[in-house]
Amino acid sequence: MSKIVIAKYSVNGEEFEIFVDSDMAYEYITGKRKDPLSVLEAEEIFKNANKGERQTQEKIKKTFGTEDLAKIAETILKKGDVPITTEQRHKLVEEKRKQIINIIAVNSIDPRTSAPHTPTRIEGAMEQAHVVVDPFKNANEQVDTVVKKINLIIPIKFATAHLEVHIPASYSNRCYGTLKQYGLKSEEWQNDGSLKAAVEFPAGLKQEFFDKINGLTKGEAQINVI
Repeated sequence: MSKIVIAKYSVNGEEFEIFVDSDMAYEYITGKRKDPLSVLEAEEIFKNANKGERQTQEKIKKTFGTEDLAKIAETILKKGDVPITTEQRHKLVEEKRKQIINIIAVNSIDPRTSAPHTPTRIEGAMEQAHVVVDPFKNANEQVDTVVKKINLIIPIKFATAHLEVHIPASYSNRCYGTLKQYGLKSEEWQNDGSLKAAVEFPAGLKQEFFDKINGLTKGEAQINVI
């Protein structure tokens, strides 16, 4: 049996509610389900779902800018209050925490050493700073707030790595795809088939880039920080 709950969205003193399957709603807000209409138990927008009071089309159109049920349901599910179980909330928080940690680890460095912070160090700082992760808010939108809190514990600087790379001819074709993957800004093919290139990417990926290029070229590539 499906568990039917009411997802609510409040704006400018007006209430917009929909009946949804709780498990399907959880799948939708975690990205495992794509169609918002598949979550609905009734294709109606209510002012008070418990009393069966439907919201007016005028207020729906004014608030959402559309009468498209799929778009309206999407907004309510993504921005509104969707009842979920304690276990589901815990999973959401952990997934969002990992996303935030990854964003910070990839894009930042320790300004004292210019080395990236490890995910473990970032996670430890978040725990020490008692960071509260919002399970429904986009991870990117929470990064600034998290960084401000943990910056008191570990210094963090968001930075971009700018590198010049010289790939020997015997490895140039093999490395080209990797260079593009990491942000190829310019390329200059030499007469001998070697490749000089400039790349730009988040500073937290610098060591990973070194490891990949050195692995592909058996350590014969020349990499210089601009």
